[in-house]
Amino acid sequence: MAHDTLTLSAATAGARPAPIPVGELLPWAVFGGLMLLLALYFVGAEQGATALFSGSAVHEFVHDGRHLLGFPCH
Repeated sequence: MAHDTLTLSAATAGARPAPIPVGELLPWAVFGGLMLLLALYFVGAEQGATALFSGSAVHEFVHDGRHLLGFPCH
């Protein structure tokens, strides 16, 4: 039993999470934000007045997502 206690305290004594530098996190946060904005555009505005693609393929692909997020499409 004493051996388990020593092992546990030795393992947790110096275990601290390493801080993540903002300089390394910022590019990923910007990339993620841009991907979210792109997804929001395709779900919310594509096949409308600002459509980038002709036809209704994009609208049909994201149709259920539009209803789930509350965007009108009919």
